[in-house]
Amino acid sequence: MPPMRDNTDITLVLGGTGKTGSRIVQRLEARGLPVRIGSRSASPAFDWDDPATWPAAVHGVASVYLSFYPDLAVPGAPQTIRAFAARAVASGVRRIVLLSGRGEPEAELCEQAVEDSGAETTILRSSWFDQNFSEDYLLDPVLEGFVALPVTDVPEPFIDAGDIADAAVAALTEDGHQGRVYELTGPSLLTFREAVAEIAAASGREIGFAEVPMDDYAAALAEHEIPEDLIALFRYLFTEVLDGRNAHTTDGVRALLGREPRDFRDYARDAAGSGIWSAQSPAAPMNSVNAVT
Repeated sequence: MPPMRDNTDITLVLGGTGKTGSRIVQRLEARGLPVRIGSRSASPAFDWDDPATWPAAVHGVASVYLSFYPDLAVPGAPQTIRAFAARAVASGVRRIVLLSGRGEPEAELCEQAVEDSGAETTILRSSWFDQNFSEDYLLDPVLEGFVALPVTDVPEPFIDAGDIADAAVAALTEDGHQGRVYELTGPSLLTFREAVAEIAAASGREIGFAEVPMDDYAAALAEHEIPEDLIALFRYLFTEVLDGRNAHTTDGVRALLGREPRDFRDYARDAAGSGIWSAQSPAAPMNSVNAVT
């Protein structure tokens, strides 16, 4: 499809240092397209909790990749996103691509808030990220050799963050995706136990796995001084969202990109080859919860 923009249009990538955002920034810059990172450490700074930072962040911007921290399911997220989207459109933003979740009624309220803004909107509903095991809160237990999670044998179609980034770049730069909702999944279903076993096989390490009650998991998070609102988010994601409602694959990646999504085993092989799961690798902080799914 032909690009909807010229090479002077700025794209604001919210969460531009995160798992999907950083990859989107890299892909847009590789095309020679101007990018503005939306984060508290960027210049101009962007902070979801400080609307006074929004006008400078969206000034001169034509399109926005919207990844909300810490998750679309947190209380107040639809209201915050609605206010931001209105500000963005008033500033001249024409296109918004929203990273959403699958099977989350709360996320759908946020989707509606963006759609009501009047911008050309594309919704990307994603499954759980492969990279949660290598760039986020599950890296620490993988490095320790034992992963304990409040899950059952419900399978999940884990998706690679690179596939999400490719999908977002296409939606940001091409015509034909506005008004569309794409459900993005990997090509196969794996339980969390099976995913950890794939990582163990790829890395040549022994990594144990155990299912634990949600209350015990929440207590362990509290011992690590994880804030109560984030513990509530984990409880929601592991008990309500991971109840089997999303235990199926979709053709979203193929429909948007014309190719198959990356397999989890290929992710595990490449991540192991990078050395991220070696004993010397630094662990991710426990409170890094952005875009858990």
